[in-house]
Amino acid sequence: MSARPVQRLADPYRDTMVIDRRAPRTNQAVVALVTLAALATGWWWLAALMGAQLVIGLTLGRRWCLPCRLYFDVIQPRIGEGELEDSRLPRFANVVGAGFLLGATACFVLGLSAVGWVLVGTVAALASLAAVTGFCTGCWMYRLVKGECEICELPNLPPRLAAEAERA
Repeated sequence: MSARPVQRLADPYRDTMVIDRRAPRTNQAVVALVTLAALATGWWWLAALMGAQLVIGLTLGRRWCLPCRLYFDVIQPRIGEGELEDSRLPRFANVVGAGFLLGATACFVLGLSAVGWVLVGTVAALASLAAVTGFCTGCWMYRLVKGECEICELPNLPPRLAAEAERA
């Protein structure tokens, strides 16, 4: 049994200035599960892999982000596209998470395990909070740094998508 083709307003791999509002929650859930598993097992390399995955997704795009692929290729075709939002906020949150996890990796390599586990624990706690409640600390930080802006609340749609949105 194959999934029905999903009608999308935005192509998840091409229209990267916007994102389905539910996609970051999938990413946050994966980050939370992997970092919690690292904390539970003491396998710091899990946190290093998660940090590397975040960096790969940020630099090479959503096609290389495994949680993104899970959401856009498996979950979204079954539940449909959610409301679109500006992708800069969750991208900034991923940058912060990647920074913490790569910092933790450096700490583990340098023998500063306690500091590494604090950094991993911080990411695990904040990713869990975001996945469960929808409150993203990184997104909140973005707004603090950039200030409140209307474009953060509304998708910055390219003309092709704006025209399609008006017709829908």
